[in-house]
Order: sequence, then C-alpha cells, then structure tokens
Amino acid sequence: MNENKTCPHCERHKSTPRGEEQIKKLKNRINRVIGQLGGINKMIDDNRYCGDILIQLSACQSALDQVSSMILKNHIETCVVDDIKANKSESIEELISLLEKTR
Repeated sequence: MNENKTCPHCERHKSTPRGEEQIKKLKNRINRVIGQLGGINKMIDDNRYCGDILIQLSACQSALDQVSSMILKNHIETCVVDDIKANKSESIEELISLLEKTR
C-alpha cells in the first residue's frame, strides 16, 4: 500500500464520478437488459421460434447500445473536456481508440 492507504490495484483503474441520478438511470437500463436476457434464455429453453428470439436479441442489443451511448456522452462531456482544458491531448487519442474498439 502507498502513503495514501489506497489499494495498489485500484490505482491502475481510472474512475469517473457520476451523480446519483445518472447511476440510477444506467443501473435501471442494465437491469432491463438483464431481464431481457433472462427472457431470451427462457425462450431458448422453450424452443421458441428463431425469429422471435432474434427480435428479442435485437431489442437487447439496442438497449445495450443506449447504455453505451449514455456512458460515451458522459465521457466526452466530462473526462475528455476536462483533459482538453488541462492541455492533456492524450485524451483525444484515447477517445479515438475507444470509438474504434466499441464500434
């Protein structure tokens, strides 16, 4: 442990402070996705029609895309903007890399 008594493993991870309302929205959406996946799992157990399962998978993917968009928007509006204001240009490179990995 270092002088600040923080876990050395935690120091390797960046963090983003989020407001309670934003956390609530993100968690609600994630929980909906988890529910959708449970429904899809049951559909497979019930040998439901492939087309019905594919439609539900598409809806689930769309819900995940919405969560990703919310987090990306927050990242740009906070982390990236703050880094640009602090003349940390590596944030732009990181954003480009993130976009390449997530698309």
